[in-house]
Amino acid sequence: MSNNQYFHLDQALAGDGYTSLEAMDVLTTLCDEFGSRFGGTKGERLAADFMKAKLEAYGLHDVHLEEFPYVTWRRGKVTLEITSPIQKEIPCISLPYSPPAAVEATLIDLNDGSPADFDQLAADIDGKIVLANSVVFPKGSKRWVHRSEKYGRSLLNGAAGFIFMNHYPAYGPATGGIGFEGNEALIPGISVSYEDGTFLQRLLKRHGQVSVRITSTDRCEPAVSWNVIGEIPGKVDRSTIVMLGSHYDGHDISQGAQDPASGAAAVLETARLLGKHAVDLPHTVRFALWGVEEIGLLGSRAYVDAHAHELDQIRFYFNMDGAGAVENKGVALNEWEALETLVAAWQKEMAVDFGITQSVNAFSDHYPFLLKGVPTGGMESVPQSTGGRGYGHTRYDTLDKVTLRELQDAAVLAARLAIRLASEEKWPVSRRSQDAVEEILNRPEYLETQAIKAQVASFYKKKRG
Repeated sequence: MSNNQYFHLDQALAGDGYTSLEAMDVLTTLCDEFGSRFGGTKGERLAADFMKAKLEAYGLHDVHLEEFPYVTWRRGKVTLEITSPIQKEIPCISLPYSPPAAVEATLIDLNDGSPADFDQLAADIDGKIVLANSVVFPKGSKRWVHRSEKYGRSLLNGAAGFIFMNHYPAYGPATGGIGFEGNEALIPGISVSYEDGTFLQRLLKRHGQVSVRITSTDRCEPAVSWNVIGEIPGKVDRSTIVMLGSHYDGHDISQGAQDPASGAAAVLETARLLGKHAVDLPHTVRFALWGVEEIGLLGSRAYVDAHAHELDQIRFYFNMDGAGAVENKGVALNEWEALETLVAAWQKEMAVDFGITQSVNAFSDHYPFLLKGVPTGGMESVPQSTGGRGYGHTRYDTLDKVTLRELQDAAVLAARLAIRLASEEKWPVSRRSQDAVEEILNRPEYLETQAIKAQVASFYKKKRG
C-alpha cells in the first residue's frame, strides 16, 4: 500500500494530463501561428497575449504582462568569403548580437574549442578569425563548454572574428547569442554548417593558411518585451511562493519547438492541471513565461530586478526550459543538498523513477534567481546529455520534433512536484546570502567558467567605456 498522502490528487493530475491534447494544441499554436517568437517580432507579442489568455482560461489569478525595455537585434545580410588561397563564398548566418562588420583575416582552427586549446594557442589567436565547433564536451574537458565561452575566449585573446561550426552533419548552421547581457557583441560572430566547416578545416590543413572575409549589415535597436505571469494563490499563506517558468522566445531562424516552446507549453499545461485540480494548496504557485531568454536571459533578469522585494518569499524556482523535449526528465538542483533528500523521498512516494542531480550553469532563466540566492533547480536530462543540442538552435527545430507524450510527461511530473513544493510543512532551506552564492560559484568545478565570465564582463566594460 502506498504511503502517499497526495495519492488521489496525483491520480487526478496524471489521469487528466495523460488523456488531454491541450499541451500539443498549445505547442502547435505557438509554433505554427507565431513562428520563432524572437524578441522584437510580431509573433512574440501574439504569443504573449495568447499565453495570457490561456492562463486566464485555466482559472489563474492576477494574470498579467510585465513589460521591460531592452536592446534587440535585427538580422541583416551576411557573407563569408574565402579570399585566399581560393575565392569562394560559404553559406552562413550571423549569430545574434553580432555587430555590422567588414573584417578580413586569416583563419585559425580551434576544433572543439576546449579551454586547453585556447590556452595553448592563445598567442596565435590575436588578429585572426577563430573557427570552433559546437561540441559541448570538448576532448579533455570534464565540463560543458558553452558557445558563449568559446566566443568569449576568442574575444579575450584578440580575435578579429568568430565562426561557429555545427558539429552535427545535415543540420545546417546553429545559432545562439554572443552578446553580453543584452549588449551588442564586440567582434562579428557567424555560424556555418558541419559540411562547410569541415571544408574550411581541410583547406587549412592542405594550404597552411586561409584568409576569409566577413561582411554583415546586422544591427541593434531599442525594443520592449513581456513576461507573462499568473498564479494560484495559497490558501494558508499567499506570501510564500513556488515558481515554475520557461522562456517562450525562440531564435529567428526556427520555430524553436523543442527549445523553448515545448517548455512553455509544459508550463502552461502544468498551470491548467493545477488550476483545475489543486486550487487549495497552502502556498502560492506562480507561473512565468519569460521573454527574450535567448539573447541574454533578459526577461528573468528584469523580473528579478523588479521583484527584489519578493525574493525572500520565493520558496523555490523550478525552470522548465525546453522541458517537453528533455530525454531523461529529472530534477537538477542548483547545489541544495538538503533538498536532494527531500526530493528523493518524493520520488519514492510518487513511484516515478526520475533522476536527481546537483549542478550549476549560467545559461537559462534560473540563473538570475540563483545569483540572488533563491533556491533553484529545473527539469533537465539526468544524467546530463553530452551530445549537445541536436536540432535545437537550428532551422530544423520544428513542431514535428516534439511528441504529445513528451509534453505530458513534463507537465504531469512538474504538477506533481509543484503540489509537494507548495505543501511541504518543514521546508529545509532558505535564501542564500551573497557570500554563500559566491562560495558556490567559486567551487573548483565552476570556478573556471565564472572566471571567464568575469573577464568578459570586464572586457566589455573597458571597451564600452
